[in-house]
Amino acid sequence: MRRREFITLIGSAVAWPVAARAQQASAPVIGFLGSETAEQSTDRVHWFREGLEDIGFVEGTNVAIEYRWAEGRNERLPGLADDLVRRQVRIIASVAGIPGAQAAKVATSTIPIVFFTGADPVAFGLVASLGRPGGNLTGASGLQDEVGPKRLELVKELLPAATTIALVLNPTNPVAETQARDMQAAAVAMGITLHILHSRSERDLDAVIESAAGLKVAALVAGSEQVFSTPGWQQRFAALAAQRKLPTVSGSRGLVAAGGLMSYGNDGAESYRTVGVYTGRILKGASPADLPVQQSTKVELAINLRTARSLGVSVPLALLTRADEVIE
Repeated sequence: MRRREFITLIGSAVAWPVAARAQQASAPVIGFLGSETAEQSTDRVHWFREGLEDIGFVEGTNVAIEYRWAEGRNERLPGLADDLVRRQVRIIASVAGIPGAQAAKVATSTIPIVFFTGADPVAFGLVASLGRPGGNLTGASGLQDEVGPKRLELVKELLPAATTIALVLNPTNPVAETQARDMQAAAVAMGITLHILHSRSERDLDAVIESAAGLKVAALVAGSEQVFSTPGWQQRFAALAAQRKLPTVSGSRGLVAAGGLMSYGNDGAESYRTVGVYTGRILKGASPADLPVQQSTKVELAINLRTARSLGVSVPLALLTRADEVIE
């Protein structure tokens, strides 16, 4: 090899990593706002990245992500959203439910915001309408709140003699008031006494389970709350309830996998991928005002038969045949 060719080859090899670093340095920055910890949110981050990659954006290659975690404390979300705005991110992706989306909306009226929430974003003032959001926010909405009363019906079908049930809510989430009202109305119609118990994090669960046992409830129903769908909260909730022989029901399949009795709710993977897809589309020039809020239409029923047997609960055949997943 000639000396000049060798020098050119070495120069090109050195230039490649320099060019790659320059590309990463100029990549747009996404602010990611989560209600839990990074360790508790690995699935959500994975699904979000999948959505981004569908549009052609790969973290560390042509896009950067700044993560902010509330660590199960909704009161931290406004400060974290303000921090992302100061960082001058191009977009804020919020997967912290209504509290996270509201915090981001208060923090900025110019930076696009893509959210996921289980509640109605119109009712909570995030967007003007689902079809035409009209501002700097859009995203995905699940059916968690809408199907909440259905969980009570399923409990009644599973436990026909049940007359007293406890509903666990996070009082720091503005959605809790709406959930309590809707679930109380459904309980009255079914002749059920519904007690409201509060959990801000898994640290409160000992007191929650003790209260439920003292009230002699037939079952515990977890309300729709991002913190309640984390592995740590679900595992502790299921374990403590099992010690007291209390059936547990949730909107998250994760509770059933952790040893809870039953879940009925939407598929989170679809919604988190939508947040990633919309984030990528906005990076490519789309306006959030013109991207309709995507509503999840898939609701799944999961039952843990092992847990049912340990609790002495006989699951009706009609309920089993409707289940999308049965853990034997």
